[in-house]
Amino acid sequence: MSMFSNKEKTQKTKVMEINVVAKNTTINGDIISEGDFRIDGTLEGNIKTKGRVIIGIDGSVKGKIDAVNSDIEGKFSGELLVQETLTIKATAIISGDVVIGKLSVE
Repeated sequence: MSMFSNKEKTQKTKVMEINVVAKNTTINGDIISEGDFRIDGTLEGNIKTKGRVIIGIDGSVKGKIDAVNSDIEGKFSGELLVQETLTIKATAIISGDVVIGKLSVE
């Protein structure tokens, strides 16, 4: 009888995936994800993620975003909840309620 086990300990590594809503694509509805999101098209609905939400220069979101981090270059209208850092680019247009941890303006 051995005091040590030869069994390998398996470690689950969390792979963050990047989901993309491409330019000229429109989604109506809510999205819940573990990974990051990049929106270059249009989202009318809510998005909740444990990752980052990026709204590209051609992107538009109308609804609620609940994310850890967010970068906005395009248009956002609604409620924006960012736990850590919100980065706003010069081309961003934001209207609505914004609750953030930190703000970065570029």
